[in-house]
Amino acid sequence: MDEPRERYRVNVPLRWSDMDAYGHVNNVQFLRLLEDARVIGFEEWFGQDRSVLAEGILVARHEIEYLAPLLFRVPPIVVEMWATKIGGAGFDLAYEVRDGHAGDDTVYARAETTLVLYDFATSTPRRMAPDLRAMLEERSGEPVPFRWRRR
Repeated sequence: MDEPRERYRVNVPLRWSDMDAYGHVNNVQFLRLLEDARVIGFEEWFGQDRSVLAEGILVARHEIEYLAPLLFRVPPIVVEMWATKIGGAGFDLAYEVRDGHAGDDTVYARAETTLVLYDFATSTPRRMAPDLRAMLEERSGEPVPFRWRRR
């Protein structure tokens, strides 16, 4: 049996504007935090080879499960990311939004995004290159443990 892979972790700062009238990070802002993590992660994952992004990639689906209120604070939150389902023209990216402070294991949200490789010139999905598939497989892990999956 293979050892579980270590998840990619990125610190994402909160913005004052992320907070709503109730003093916690608004549910809609979580998608922006995930986008920030994805942009930072893809920069590190793909490095100088940005052809994957330059040729086009679209968000096809988001699913998010909120587990605890996230109050605004200055220290960043930690977003863990890993690939899950890898298909012919797209993949799912899983996330856990965590506290990040030593000794605090609070998970604020779990989420998954389906991303589709897209050719904007022809307005059609495009096949995944073998090197991209290999890179995603190196960063792959278990499906997101959503509550509905545990029922």
